[in-house]
Amino acid sequence: MTKHVKALVVGGGAVGASIAYHLAKAGWKDVVLFERDELTSGSTWHAAGLLPLFNMGYATSHIHDYSVKFYKTLEEETGFDAGFFVVGNLRMAQTDERMDEYELYASTAETVGIPYEFLTPSQIKDRWPLVHTDDLKGALYHPTDGYINPADVTMAMAKGARQRGVEILRKRQVDSYEWAGDHWIVKGRITGEKGGNLIATEEEFEIHAEHVVTATGNHAQRTAKQLGIKMPAIPVEHQFIVTEPDPALVEYRKTNPQHPVLRDADAKWYVREERGGWILGPYERNAPARFEFGVPDSFRADLFPLDLDRIEEEYMSMIHRIPSSETVGLKDDFNGPICYTPDGNPLVGPAPGLRNMWLAEGFSFGITAAGGTGYYLAQMMVEGEAEIDMASLDPKRYGQDWMTTEYGARKNEECYEHVYILHHPDEEREACRPLRTGPAYDRQKALGAQFGVVNGFERPNYYGPLDAPENFDHDARSFRRGGWWEYAKAEAEAIRNAAGMVDATAFAKHRVWGPGATAFLDWFTTNKLPKVGRINLTYALTETGTTRTEYTIVREAEDSYYLVSAGGLHAYDEDYLYKAIEDKEDEFGRINREDVTTKYGVFALAGPNARDILKELIVDADPDMALSNKRFPWLSMRNIELKMCPVMAIRVAYTGELGWELHHPIEMQNYLWDLLMKAGEKHGLKPAGVRAQNWLRQEKSYRAFGTELGRDATPLEAGLDRFVDMEKDFHGKEAMQETGIRSMCVTLLIDGPEDADPWGREALYDGDTKVGRLTSGGYSVAFGKSIGMGYVSPDKAAVGAKLNVKMQGQLWDAEICEDSPHDPTNARIRQDG
Repeated sequence: MTKHVKALVVGGGAVGASIAYHLAKAGWKDVVLFERDELTSGSTWHAAGLLPLFNMGYATSHIHDYSVKFYKTLEEETGFDAGFFVVGNLRMAQTDERMDEYELYASTAETVGIPYEFLTPSQIKDRWPLVHTDDLKGALYHPTDGYINPADVTMAMAKGARQRGVEILRKRQVDSYEWAGDHWIVKGRITGEKGGNLIATEEEFEIHAEHVVTATGNHAQRTAKQLGIKMPAIPVEHQFIVTEPDPALVEYRKTNPQHPVLRDADAKWYVREERGGWILGPYERNAPARFEFGVPDSFRADLFPLDLDRIEEEYMSMIHRIPSSETVGLKDDFNGPICYTPDGNPLVGPAPGLRNMWLAEGFSFGITAAGGTGYYLAQMMVEGEAEIDMASLDPKRYGQDWMTTEYGARKNEECYEHVYILHHPDEEREACRPLRTGPAYDRQKALGAQFGVVNGFERPNYYGPLDAPENFDHDARSFRRGGWWEYAKAEAEAIRNAAGMVDATAFAKHRVWGPGATAFLDWFTTNKLPKVGRINLTYALTETGTTRTEYTIVREAEDSYYLVSAGGLHAYDEDYLYKAIEDKEDEFGRINREDVTTKYGVFALAGPNARDILKELIVDADPDMALSNKRFPWLSMRNIELKMCPVMAIRVAYTGELGWELHHPIEMQNYLWDLLMKAGEKHGLKPAGVRAQNWLRQEKSYRAFGTELGRDATPLEAGLDRFVDMEKDFHGKEAMQETGIRSMCVTLLIDGPEDADPWGREALYDGDTKVGRLTSGGYSVAFGKSIGMGYVSPDKAAVGAKLNVKMQGQLWDAEICEDSPHDPTNARIRQDG
């Protein structure tokens, strides 16, 4: 008889066990977990079990924080000791720049509520005399974390899941997934052993599940092929060694508690105590990716041969840092696969293109993240959304149309190597680049463009000096005002005072048309739909009424629309839009849609002289009138010709100046670039990057998706009431109203340090009380000081309120200003020609 269940979790490691536990705890009945071999037989069994709270990501910090707190409760609930040793975590710094990194992290930690303290080298030596400190600048200490036994915590969560009604079945090899319209049919075979290998027997099974979650660890590539999707979750070799007992450590322990976990980030390793000896885990160069095409059936709880030569440098640096370890022999070694993704964050959330299929893959720190992942993913599945914005972990952040196996493998090797390399806020990694480029890439590079990557696309961050050394971009990175800062400032000033042009080709662009298009978009988005030839800014909401996507909608004809959204979230937005269209087409009528992202390039031309530049190029009987407010008003669209290039020109500028977005055929991009640059010479046109644009949009209080806008705040909390038409019914409206106002988005001018600006990760204080956090930050050329945007409690959101921003370990004065502090009446945007 076929079994029907509410949810099937595939994978019996720490992540799968946590998901099953939390789904049951959230109230779901009929939850089943399948494991192909034995629980913990994947990466879990050979993990070192560390629980580092250090993370620059807001969502990931919440996930790790939940895990650490949750694991401490398991023994009381289940009676099973999870093996949690709260010994603390000492993260050491050899350089001032590393301390800057810790200061930035510390402010992020405060927004989550993670405790920490800073220590001087002498304080480190006083507490832990085995550590050599003469060459240290200091350290960041987390007193509440430590390490845990991976197998024990997994078994504890499994026991808790069983106590809540979850059925856990081992030796279940899933072979196929089939969507039946309202549920999944999952088929496979019970596994057995033959000749020491794990094989699928002839005994088959079939289970029907309303929801499926895959937590298959190193087997993620096999899972992706079964589902017909792509995901860059590919394992990388990770080695760690265990030493014989260290007599000095044994002596130390006679009168002291366990030694804290040590991390020498500049030496690229962690060390923790293990039965009187040490475990050394390095993150060395040249660790190879493995199993790009799937894990062999013969690979079970197995390991790779150790490559000691590869970690010699890290081993010698451990001896330097812990001199007593020099004479200690090696007791054991491990070299096993640990799954990675290109940015080091796991893939957690709905699978692209599929219904009720959820991914929990790519965990490089799986033990640390398991507890929190189960908690927040269960919220998404049961309640429709998590209490924190999980977009930074969404599986669709790597598009389905361009991401390849080679890309995933090489980027994951790079990510492994970068675990302890300084994580600058303006970090850009070099592997697999350039990959996706617009036609104007070479022209921009020749002008000194220093590129960043969004959705695989190269786009200029800023334009550096033409005589810069080859490594200029690397040298420009800093936790303060790096070498790039003066160039971004000049670009921002050019846009405010003359003209600048930003390459916005990476924008996600879709066309939606047909008899049902108008009714659908009216239901799908919050704002009134524009009239033909006009544009509107609008939002699509989640089921819980928070912001899911921001769109600029251009109405090309009565039932034809052009939608523009964030370039970094192309597949993320497309998946949500297309699924919504499928759901509503029967109700509203036929709705056609087309992804035209790579069909059109976009140049954003802005500044007081923008109209004069276009006048020289537009083909029109009356060029002056063609670009006037009368014929081409603000927030309108016209199809124009710039010499021989047809252009959809949209009169809008993300920088808050007179400007147009020039959407053009991608094959004519170089022609148009050359035209604009030549025409702009006498008008002070300067090519500009996205860093200057980011500063300028904050001067206008323009919210950005992924920072101010996300799935943890409603448009009303974001202060976007003017883009929400409460007279109509739209998806998520009732939930948005029920949520109310929990916090408010504000803009602040900041009297910060002379050599630094906020990055958008800092805590906000009223006296000694934390009242919010920044979500964006930068420099204001209009006001000559730092600027930021963020969320504060409603009672602290009044214009003129005095607050403080935590930067570099100090509190700096900040004042909430009116929205759009630069040109609040929009006179510059609306200026006529």
